[in-house]
Amino acid sequence: MALILYIHPLASFCHKVLIALYENAIPFRSETVDFSNPASASALLERWPVGNIPVLHDGAAGRIIPETSIIIEYLQQNYPGPAPLLPSDTEARLQVRLWDRFFDLYVSTPMQKIVTDRIRPSGQNDPHGVASARATLDTAYAMIERQLSGQPWATGETFTMADCSAASALFFAFIVHPFTAGQTNLQTYLDQLLARPSIRRTIGEARPFFEMFPYRDAMPARYLAI
Repeated sequence: MALILYIHPLASFCHKVLIALYENAIPFRSETVDFSNPASASALLERWPVGNIPVLHDGAAGRIIPETSIIIEYLQQNYPGPAPLLPSDTEARLQVRLWDRFFDLYVSTPMQKIVTDRIRPSGQNDPHGVASARATLDTAYAMIERQLSGQPWATGETFTMADCSAASALFFAFIVHPFTAGQTNLQTYLDQLLARPSIRRTIGEARPFFEMFPYRDAMPARYLAI
């Protein structure tokens, strides 16, 4: 198998790339990285010493491709499928990149702050940082609610890389910081994302690991049936 994707099954950024791969039925092999096990982590760290996941190894090209958005763009250029996730039109492509980064930076990142704070050692929590993360999510949710008005996907009528980012971010963010009752566009959008086959497959593969998620007690029951 030419493509190896180094992942953790509960990492939202890994989900983003998995969704992109499944959207276009690109053959690959996933390699789960256990950072607590030096032998497991070594294969990744030899290729990408920073250690962030996911990382794609293209054995046929002899290349290492890190960072989710770069990986997805690389796949489109070198392993194109029937569903382009970045449009050819330059303005539309710019919008996709903008909202892709928006979901990464203003939904996934504050969500991860809230999650990781729950597993900090006793007495080392960061209530100010968590409050700031929740405020960021409130702002992001309001902006997404407006963005979705009158359109089915993040940047218009077509599912794109921005929606791959949104799915992985909002799935977990909704658990730790639910939407407000009036954010109907956002709720409808999340429901539509969760019904998409590539996303259902990604979540289904993560389900055996849900017990490891620090907010498992807050996970909606319907998540367990996806």
